[in-house]
Amino acid sequence: MGANGNTGKKVVEILRRQGQPVRALGRSPERLAPLAELGAEVLTGEAHDATFLTRAFRGADAVYTLLPMDRASTDYHREQQRKGEAIVKALRDSGVRHAVALSSLGADLSEGTGLLATLHAQEERLKTLRDTHVLLLRPVSFFENLHDVLGLIKHQGISGDSVEPDLAIPMIATRDIAEVAARAMVARDWTGHVARELLGPRDLSLREATRLLGASIGRPDLEYVRFPDADMVRALVQAGVSETFAHLYVAMTRAFNEGRVQPHHGRTPENSTPTRFEDFVGELARAYAAL
Repeated sequence: MGANGNTGKKVVEILRRQGQPVRALGRSPERLAPLAELGAEVLTGEAHDATFLTRAFRGADAVYTLLPMDRASTDYHREQQRKGEAIVKALRDSGVRHAVALSSLGADLSEGTGLLATLHAQEERLKTLRDTHVLLLRPVSFFENLHDVLGLIKHQGISGDSVEPDLAIPMIATRDIAEVAARAMVARDWTGHVARELLGPRDLSLREATRLLGASIGRPDLEYVRFPDADMVRALVQAGVSETFAHLYVAMTRAFNEGRVQPHHGRTPENSTPTRFEDFVGELARAYAAL
């Protein structure tokens, strides 16, 4: 699923490089075309369509699932519920034995986490599957999320968010998530329902990430500004997201700021991944230069 997205596309690419047969699912035939050129079978449909998903999943050794995010949704939790229910029904009806599901750190909490509450609900739905072995991947903030601030930097000369500037949080490259997911889909070596945290190589504050980004784009004096929650909501709405999504986003960052979203076992070699922000920042610099 999500073969046009940050993680799903990379999962397809990794599996095709290994010679694995892959079905790539998405909404846009045009955006799926490059994956078809890699030899993937592409199928187009909606993530809330259980009939489409059942047909797509049937016969697969393993499925990579996620809840596609619709930032324009005015009823975000309900939309995610529809998608989540369709995914679980399709896994059950198709007879798939192994599923890797993208979730998030904080999905163990049932409330007070904004956007992450939908992932908690999906984890609970997936636990109802008795004949499917489910691996839940729980990363945190993607390096790729910083693409969202490049326009702000270009036009206002600052970076900003509603996260506290010196709060060090696990940040990860989506390529590392995709590597873990692809490896698991091939190995299929777990049983039952297993959660695996993915924490990137180290915890990183947005102030430090902004400093590294600024150096890479020739703006060593680039500053990170912590926006008040109400200002962040307004900025997100002005950027085109729904007011519902904006409030849920800020509720999520508040949960981080208050220290309620934490790994269960601290940082270990098993939950740390290799790609450093310093290795990734060049992608942001190239995107910035193209603005």
